[in-house]
Amino acid sequence: MNKFENGFYSFATSCVSPNFESRHSNCDISLIVLHNISLPPFEYGSHTIDKLFQNKLDKEKDAFLQSISHLRVSSHFLIERCGVIKQFVSCNDIAYHAGISSFHGREKCNNFSIGIELEGCDFEPFTEEQYFSLINLLHDLIQEYPSITAICGHSDIAPNRKTDPGYFFDWQRLVDVNLPVDRNGVT
Repeated sequence: MNKFENGFYSFATSCVSPNFESRHSNCDISLIVLHNISLPPFEYGSHTIDKLFQNKLDKEKDAFLQSISHLRVSSHFLIERCGVIKQFVSCNDIAYHAGISSFHGREKCNNFSIGIELEGCDFEPFTEEQYFSLINLLHDLIQEYPSITAICGHSDIAPNRKTDPGYFFDWQRLVDVNLPVDRNGVT
């Protein structure tokens, strides 16, 4: 069974975002960036993240959500607290997840990376279900895209701006299953 078709993962629920652009070459994908997100902040399970990535926050009554409704952001994947994987952008395209960033001297990490959001925040651990789904997804991505040589956090590519996936993310779990963690990308 092919686990990817046109850059879409067969074990993910598709929730297509309009916020992407074509990638020049799939062989250029060399990095996976891990993030955390909760919307509204510190709340889970509301599907508001889906709305953000699909530009559908405009009718929200919450003042914070209204304040970010103009953003045009996305990620390739979201792993919810229960372990469900959602995909918003084909891995063959560029998602808008990294912003101003640099990895080993290469600027604009969106151009050569795949972004994975974990539903959560900097202030509490992620779930066992999320780690299970994440590790399987990471192994499958590396098998599909052998040019991937590193996995890091958003904080590793934008240290003056970002802190995610946060203190509670257990990097050792990835190291223990021989995934290519590289948290020293900023030069």
